[in-house]
Amino acid sequence: MRSLYGKFLSFTTGIMMTSAVIAFLVVNTYYHQQLKGQNDAKNMNIALAMADYIETEEPADLESYLRTQAALGYKLFIVNDNRDAHMYGVPFRKENLRIASVDQVLDGQLYHGMRDLKTETFMTGFFSDELANTVGVPFTYNGKTYALFMRPDIKMLFTEVHFLLGGMVVVMAIVSLLSMLIVAKKLIEPITKLTAAAKRVGEEKFTGTLDINRRDEIGQLAQSFQRMTEKLGENDRMRKEFISDVSHDFQSPLLNIKGYANLLMDSELPEQERKNYAKVIQSETERLSSLTKQLLLLTSLDQLESPLKPINFRLDEQLKEVIRKQRWLLEEKQMSLVMELDEVSITGDPSFLEKVWENLLSNALKYTEMGGEIDIRLSGGIDDVKIAVRDNGAGIATEHLSRLFDRFYRVDHSRTHEVEGTGLGLSIVDQVVKLHGGRVEIASVEGEGTTFTVILPKL
Repeated sequence: MRSLYGKFLSFTTGIMMTSAVIAFLVVNTYYHQQLKGQNDAKNMNIALAMADYIETEEPADLESYLRTQAALGYKLFIVNDNRDAHMYGVPFRKENLRIASVDQVLDGQLYHGMRDLKTETFMTGFFSDELANTVGVPFTYNGKTYALFMRPDIKMLFTEVHFLLGGMVVVMAIVSLLSMLIVAKKLIEPITKLTAAAKRVGEEKFTGTLDINRRDEIGQLAQSFQRMTEKLGENDRMRKEFISDVSHDFQSPLLNIKGYANLLMDSELPEQERKNYAKVIQSETERLSSLTKQLLLLTSLDQLESPLKPINFRLDEQLKEVIRKQRWLLEEKQMSLVMELDEVSITGDPSFLEKVWENLLSNALKYTEMGGEIDIRLSGGIDDVKIAVRDNGAGIATEHLSRLFDRFYRVDHSRTHEVEGTGLGLSIVDQVVKLHGGRVEIASVEGEGTTFTVILPKL
């Protein structure tokens, strides 16, 4: 597999070569379409000036004059009426002048070889060093007729300025290529780091920090990747903790059930102890059942993007029904309950919201001592409703508030065993409320009590 750097090098080289070919084709086409006629006319005027000078001034040594003109940067081909030909200057690369063209000039006509040169895609007419790519004029000298065919000597016309310009273009191309390669290396280096980091993430290694400090799109990608890695690491930690907690929470009641079941096998066990052991087994079974139901509920919330089946219903009536179901526990703990419920209708899933109120009320009952007080208030606004559940129980320390909605997180594990908690209730509350577009706020003072406030949109 070719590396990205190799591909970039190939693409860059290919683009530069393609650009050069396209530029050549454009310039060549432009020459043939626009400049060829102008070039022919310009050189024709020069050739006519040479012929006029020879005819009017009649230089004593024609050979010397022609050699002088060739030295000035022209290629000259002279043919007399006896068809004797002489070349002055550097020979043409290709001598392809037709006899008919020579006869045409000797007969007194002009030859426009540059103008009439055949257009070819991959041949620049200006640089085509052919005898046919000339201009021809007649002249007479000492009573004899001559045909003068002339074109510039391109090599001699290239001066130091042209070479400097050509060298500058070459140096620019080399510097541009090297610069692009350096830039490519700088661009690809963070991508290489991201690739290595992605491989580590694929191996479930979520530690480490990306050393990519850029402010462009790659820098944004690196920051997003870093945040994703941290989130994956946190999720992996929570997953492992979740598995550990689930295993622990299942293992403890199962061990109790197993232990007490073994004790019940003793045929000499007194009847009262048998009943006590059976009650423990029943309690642990109910605890397992509750844990299983809550895990199934959380699974359904996790797996479905929108598990809700919203309808419009009276929230105050639902709260009253939840409180009525818990009335026996209030009486058993000799607790007082204060309710202040406005008549409010909202749109939501009543089955899921019922779990929210059950968990909040259950928490208040569990963590409030005998004779305590619970206050439930429902107030409706223009766009939202607020449900506040307050107790005067033990309260929660500030350092625990941020993790209350984590699954299986419990402030006091020893106390949790007493009240048969699972550590999943508040997680369910938070997730259901968020699915309804709301939020949960917590206010707690250790030793004084806790208030959970649920804020839900009406629609």
